[in-house]
Amino acid sequence: MSSVILEIKGPVAVITLNRPEKLNAFNREMALLLQSILEECKNESIRCIYLTGMGKAFSAGQDLAEVTDPDGPGMAKILSEHYNPLITLIRSLEKPVVAAVNGVAAGAGANLALCCDLVVAAASASFIQAFSKIGLVPDSGGTFFLPRLIGFQKASALMMLGEKVNADEAAQMGMIYKVIDDKNFAEASMAIAEYLASMPTQGLSYTKQLLNDTFDSSLSKQLKKEDMYQQKAALTADFKEGVEAFTNRRAPVFTGR
Repeated sequence: MSSVILEIKGPVAVITLNRPEKLNAFNREMALLLQSILEECKNESIRCIYLTGMGKAFSAGQDLAEVTDPDGPGMAKILSEHYNPLITLIRSLEKPVVAAVNGVAAGAGANLALCCDLVVAAASASFIQAFSKIGLVPDSGGTFFLPRLIGFQKASALMMLGEKVNADEAAQMGMIYKVIDDKNFAEASMAIAEYLASMPTQGLSYTKQLLNDTFDSSLSKQLKKEDMYQQKAALTADFKEGVEAFTNRRAPVFTGR
């Protein structure tokens, strides 16, 4: 079986990390395959991406057997060729990416989830910044996203102490969007992706770009960018459809254009 599975369900691309015997830990094959699949998802027919894990884990992060293999790619390549391109791809995709965290998300696996647009977690899921426990520093965008999600002090503590955070705690501190009970997790999390896929895709893309930009922007610059993207959004077919549907008191049918 492939280490990453892609299923197309209408406008939703369902991507499943598939090394359950290794808790979906990443090796080079898996990382490069996920990159390739995400590139495929740039297709206009895909309007939302749903990322989850097979079995009892979302992802345990990096497969340490590969790191310690003298014939392996080495840490420099693992970061520059595996994780950094993945994080950049997810943030640059012009459509929402939902991380459906079905179990433990550790190390790079946790940070891969946290870089997505929406993170939902099963009640039994957990998150851990495991790097400090083996003498490493957080990577895969962890030091960028986590402080912005939960604040400097809390992020610092979680990264240095390596404490496990359960799903409810993660939601309470603003690390993730929502917790869903295990029994209904697959169905309810997929419903979120399906709903996003039915929305005005261009408008969501512009929103995503504005959120990317806000991290490095002043208020005046951000207001100008909002002006620019709003003008673009006002030219879309979905804006016209939304206004007509509102005026005629009917449900809109958005096409993503």
